[in-house]
Amino acid sequence: MGAARTEGPVTLVTGGGSGIGAAATGRLLDAGHRVTITGRSRERLERFAAEARTRAETKTGAQHDGDTGTLLTVPGDAGDHESVTEAVEATVRRFGRLDNVVANAGISTHDTLADGDPERWREMLLTNVLGPAVLVKAALPHLKGSRGRIVLVGSTAGVKNTPGNMYSVTKWALSALAENARVLVTGDGVGVTLVAPGRVDTPFWESREGGMPEGPSITAGQVAEAIVWAVGQPPGVDVNSVVVRPVGQIH
Repeated sequence: MGAARTEGPVTLVTGGGSGIGAAATGRLLDAGHRVTITGRSRERLERFAAEARTRAETKTGAQHDGDTGTLLTVPGDAGDHESVTEAVEATVRRFGRLDNVVANAGISTHDTLADGDPERWREMLLTNVLGPAVLVKAALPHLKGSRGRIVLVGSTAGVKNTPGNMYSVTKWALSALAENARVLVTGDGVGVTLVAPGRVDTPFWESREGGMPEGPSITAGQVAEAIVWAVGQPPGVDVNSVVVRPVGQIH
């Protein structure tokens, strides 16, 4: 059985069980991070942990415990303050510190101001806007101590206006949150990066009628590379905005 590793940066990723979050988590683990992932589905988190264990055993040839000693799974709602705070505290209890947070969890109602359901907007606003805000609040005391980094996963929908699209509204709010957070924490040595991907081929589109729109796309792994790059910048360097589109995407 593998013992928990006591060295390496510690990163918390919300929505880490699938899509961009899972891809980023895999790359962070490969880069030597100890990682906590959150998500609403316990089964999805456990499945990801099992896959991570298999990868680790393949690389090292040794058996590992259920989370490989470097991965902690914490089921919970990214839009709920108590759940987010518990995830942060569980991370510090397990690994002894917190160096980075990645606010990745996000959902879309795929509708507009003209035809959407306001009750469904509520959940999207809580996940996409309140969730990252409470993550910053909960993590900030620890990040000040480690002089760590905050990564907020936005969208090009928060860089270019999309007609009447409520998901776009939430991502514009996240862009504002990134800059508000930056000016708040930069004096404490904490970095803030907004990573805004364009069209990405992930399960995000499964809830959209017709699935992913036609046109060029990038992979979750390609966005994950940008996240890991942002987290890995040297001390004293703060990259504030990274927009990642597939070649051929106009907006």
